[in-house]
Amino acid sequence: MVIEYAGNVIRSVLTDKREKYYDSKGIGCYMFRIDDFDVVDATMHGNAARFINHSCEPNCYSRVINVEGRKHIVIFALRKIYRGEELTYDYKFPIEDASNKLHCNCSARRCRRFLN
Repeated sequence: MVIEYAGNVIRSVLTDKREKYYDSKGIGCYMFRIDDFDVVDATMHGNAARFINHSCEPNCYSRVINVEGRKHIVIFALRKIYRGEELTYDYKFPIEDASNKLHCNCSARRCRRFLN
């Protein structure tokens, strides 16, 4: 285990409203979906995990784990991580049509060119 993705747990239906609010204030948005119903919003009350970048060849992976009936998002190492090495994981965004593709800038040898 490397770090838990911490923040406020909100209902999925609130994510669009919050994202629009953050955009209107010029605030970067940091949200991570737990399941179909809940999302961790780390934008205002998160920890350093919100700054972990995507990579198509990551050194970490994310898992939703259940601890005493509560779901948590945890980032785990895939391999030994060396001092000074950037932490990355695959965001695994849902597939989108061509007009909604998000370009990937990870520079990995096998980069998929898009996050979704």
